[in-house]
Amino acid sequence: MEFEKVNSEIMYTGRAFSVSRDQVRAPDGQLLNLDIVQHVGAVTILPVDEQGQVWFVRQYRHAAGRKLLELPAGTLNPGELPEVCAAREVREETGMGARQMIKLGNFFLAPGYSTEYMHVFLASDLYPDPLPGDEDEFLAVERVPVKHVRDLVSQGEIQDSKSLSALYLWNLQ
Repeated sequence: MEFEKVNSEIMYTGRAFSVSRDQVRAPDGQLLNLDIVQHVGAVTILPVDEQGQVWFVRQYRHAAGRKLLELPAGTLNPGELPEVCAAREVREETGMGARQMIKLGNFFLAPGYSTEYMHVFLASDLYPDPLPGDEDEFLAVERVPVKHVRDLVSQGEIQDSKSLSALYLWNLQ
């Protein structure tokens, strides 16, 4: 016997996600109530310029209670292809377009409680091509030489899971 969704009820609907309470029958027959964050999906972009620098953004994250150094990222619009979202987000968050965008991989951000599926792209051959950013984002762009990125990770300067995962996927290439 597999897990079977018996019922699902939307408990909350917000701007970026909704939360459902799912009743699931486990393989042993017991009924479980699971709260699930329903998310359309997102992208993370790893922009690398011709000088061998990775473009990060530093932004305040209220849930973490501090500013975090992260790779540019964003949520898919309904029906939007991940590569289209990645091209838009890198322009909004760094002011740079990318002539080359290579898919590095994808992963679930937090599968224990969320449907959010992250698509990771390497952006290169960068050129100035800004788009207006989101009204609620206050970002500072920081360029870091590739050779120093591993140090930032080992020093705990990069604590964002999507950025760490994207850097790991890039390292596999």
